[in-house]
Amino acid sequence: MHALTDEEGALAVRVARRVLENHIGSPCGDLPALPPIFSQKRGVFVTLTRDGELRGCIGFPYPTLPLTEALSDAAISAATRDPRFPPVRAPELPLLRIEVTILTIPEPLAAAPEARPAAIEVGKHGLIVRGYGRSGLLLPQVPVEWGWDSTEFLDHTCLKAGLPAGCWKRKDVEIFTFEGQIFGEE
Repeated sequence: MHALTDEEGALAVRVARRVLENHIGSPCGDLPALPPIFSQKRGVFVTLTRDGELRGCIGFPYPTLPLTEALSDAAISAATRDPRFPPVRAPELPLLRIEVTILTIPEPLAAAPEARPAAIEVGKHGLIVRGYGRSGLLLPQVPVEWGWDSTEFLDHTCLKAGLPAGCWKRKDVEIFTFEGQIFGEE
């Protein structure tokens, strides 16, 4: 899977903005012409912040949809369906900063439970914790923003899954890593 260029990443952010403006605000036209990479299936997350605070974040960890479709669905969902926040309203759109994270395919972490923290590179890896019928995901930028080490990153991903911190030490809990290309509005 090829990485997006900086120009393609900037275009992905503009697409997410246009989708939100058309869906929540005043319709402002069709999407621009998109290069072929936007028809490839990709995992993607859209993160919305306001005044530096999270306002919504939803996406697709696995490449199940073409990037254009996944990006559109993730943007709308981050703005209107994140259960942690009320839906974004039109007057709020200019106050939001949009960030798009394009994901690599998640892969099982090949390390014994006690060696998992050493196998995770903070700032490079995103995590998925899966166990007991639950799963949680944190993007690669999250531990950097919070100043977490790899153990804290694992603990918080467990908590995101609704599991107890430290559950990553169990053999029956699966850990997956992925990487992300992060593109955001200035």
